[in-house]
Amino acid sequence: MAEAFLRAGARVAVCDADEKALDGFSGAFPGRENLFTMRADVSRPEEVGAFFAGAESRWGGLDVVCANAGIGGPAGAAEEISPSGWRETLAVNLDGAFWTAQNAARVLKAGGSGALLFTASTSGLFGHPMRSPYAAAKWGVIGLMKTLAMELGPFGVRVNAICPGAVEGARMERVLAAEAKARGTTTDAMRRVYAKGVSLRRWTRAEDVAGLAVFLASPAAANISGQALAVDGNTETFAP
Repeated sequence: MAEAFLRAGARVAVCDADEKALDGFSGAFPGRENLFTMRADVSRPEEVGAFFAGAESRWGGLDVVCANAGIGGPAGAAEEISPSGWRETLAVNLDGAFWTAQNAARVLKAGGSGALLFTASTSGLFGHPMRSPYAAAKWGVIGLMKTLAMELGPFGVRVNAICPGAVEGARMERVLAAEAKARGTTTDAMRRVYAKGVSLRRWTRAEDVAGLAVFLASPAAANISGQALAVDGNTETFAP
């Protein structure tokens, strides 16, 4: 998303709990004057607040906020999920979205316009066997989006949620491995399950998600708000 907005000519602020990931991203854009980065854990409201303060100080305001940070959480039957696994997943995926939205609401309302984008998931539209913490958090994100679309609409702020399918990359490889272990099968078998459950028989690319984010932030989406938009090739089932 950050790369796509930079390519579109935006000034971009990025946070991540992983300092090395931030350094790697900044290193890909040497001398980039329109990129601001700061380490922040979105499950900690004080760190989210500090990130927003830094971005506002750097740019003087914000037009678009993407609440995108998330983790896959544990895989297994509901009765096997530990309290710590449940709590950590909701702390990052749902609490983090809320702390981000709190700060975004303040800034965007003051500006009288703008867009707040949540990253939810198709797991937040259909549910997801063996991934109850993740699915519950993403359903919560969609409920949060619907509510904030109502609260912020009168102030000219649009709020939507992007619902990706399985996105290619290292994160999803870890998810596949965890699900395969929980189901007693192989990672390759799980990869085929995900592809077969999508009408287009293809995985989602990061570029697919980023392209939708840029569109939703653009004037072309001026009358789109309160929507959960899937970019998933049409999920039919999560069943093996």
